Amino acid sequence: MNAQVEVVAVGARTPVGLTAESSAAAVRAGITRYAEYPFIDPRGEPVVVAADRLLEPKFEGRDRLAPMAESVLEEIEAKIDQKILYGGRLSVLLALPETRPGFSEDDAAWVANALAARFRAKTSNAHVEIAGRGHAGAIRAVEQVVRECSESRDNLFLVVGVDSYHHADTFAWLERSRRFAQPGIRNGFTPGEGAGCLALMSAGLRRRLRLPQLAIMRGASTAQERLLRDSDTGSFGVGMTQALQGAIAGLDRPREGVDAVYTDINGERYRSEEWGFVALRAPSVWKTPGYKAPSDCWGDVGAAFGTLGSILAVQAFARSYARGPRALVMAGSDGGLRGAMLLQAPQVS
Repeated sequence: MNAQVEVVAVGARTPVGLTAESSAAAVRAGITRYAEYPFIDPRGEPVVVAADRLLEPKFEGRDRLAPMAESVLEEIEAKIDQKILYGGRLSVLLALPETRPGFSEDDAAWVANALAARFRAKTSNAHVEIAGRGHAGAIRAVEQVVRECSESRDNLFLVVGVDSYHHADTFAWLERSRRFAQPGIRNGFTPGEGAGCLALMSAGLRRRLRLPQLAIMRGASTAQERLLRDSDTGSFGVGMTQALQGAIAGLDRPREGVDAVYTDINGERYRSEEWGFVALRAPSVWKTPGYKAPSDCWGDVGAAFGTLGSILAVQAFARSYARGPRALVMAGSDGGLRGAMLLQAPQVS
């Protein structure tokens, strides 16, 4: 990595909090916001999900994504002076759900266009694009930021991840696939939703603008896993291990190691087994083989995880409860994209 990329502001909206700070505090406290939702399962009972408490159930799919994404952008606007935010070149990189029942390619384009229209009302210097899809989508977006900063592009970058499983067609699809956590389904997950935003820029631009240094992005990398959940063998962690090795390539090992791991593991056996293989393939990376899986609190947040997992690390640094100065965020999309990114506390040179 030729240019140092730094986090200067964060925003979040989750079932457990409406800001980055409140969401991270709730996860640290172990608060779970699972509740019945007005969708009936095959037993005739309401399903249990983690839902945004301000959005009415009548809103589905893309109509839930737009207000959550706008909420985190408003939080960023409250933290960065608008003369800085909209006064120069601004790149907005979106991580959106992969195509599935309840979320089509047209829906992805609709969300992107809605957010682009929001920025057009404020500046002519903003470029909005879909940079990644699924759980690892935001990590692919951060990887793009690192590459562009290495090419001396002094932009302000906003990486926005947003997702919601709350659509009748999506729920039915998860039930048919036996992935919805319900009685009789051993390896399902609880659907969640949320949005997160990372404001990123090069270290040089941050110093010139005198913005806070919340974290240093030590590395971000993605890879493709070939053995997907429908394979006969399951994953052996090859793709995730490749992403991990790319993310930690700049570490001075063994002096520097990973102190904490934030992962999108959600209760599905496929992902848990994959983590086991990754931990075995790279044992010298971890100071401890444990990990933090916040899906226990806010459900599976899909494409929002990369940003939200990073925000948990940033808040741990800011509030001085991090185990150490380096945190790894790992995520895997259904389509096989695997991603890992390493964040470092700002106090470490």
